[in-house]
Amino acid sequence: MTTTVPDGDIDRPSATGRYAAVDVYYPAAGGATAALVIAADPAFATLTVERTVAVARVQPYRPGAFFTRELPALRAVLAGIDRPDLLVVDGYVHLDPHGRPGLGAHAHAEFAVPVIGVAKTAFRGATHAIEVHRGAASRPLYITSIGVPAERAATLVRGMAGPYRMPDALRRVDTLSRTGAG
Repeated sequence: MTTTVPDGDIDRPSATGRYAAVDVYYPAAGGATAALVIAADPAFATLTVERTVAVARVQPYRPGAFFTRELPALRAVLAGIDRPDLLVVDGYVHLDPHGRPGLGAHAHAEFAVPVIGVAKTAFRGATHAIEVHRGAASRPLYITSIGVPAERAATLVRGMAGPYRMPDALRRVDTLSRTGAG
């Protein structure tokens, strides 16, 4: 089942602040820290919630099955919040144009929300990803999505708050996950 954002709804600020961005960090000592920020608008101009959750045990990294490591931490940090209208993840939704699922596709199936994947590095098979340049960066971000048309997802990422290559919301969840603050 694919959950799709109705036309135009993604552009409207939500009074409940239901646009979410997440990231997970794996400290050398083990476990994981998941971070979440929520905003009332799809540009993430004003963050209304910041949250982190420590997860004591995680699956070992397995190429091609990264989601088995990441989803439990995302589950933990999203627990108890109202279902967001949109979830932005650091990574790919699909790993190739044929639909091989990446973290974002698994998050979409798990949480039943539209997902935008923002990847920092090119994945060899992800020829369908849309390159987005932000700020003065010469290197692009690679945008994939499910539940939001790909071009619309790319436009949203271009318009997200922040002057740098990575949107401020993703920079913030990265920092929160690494420091455990939030």
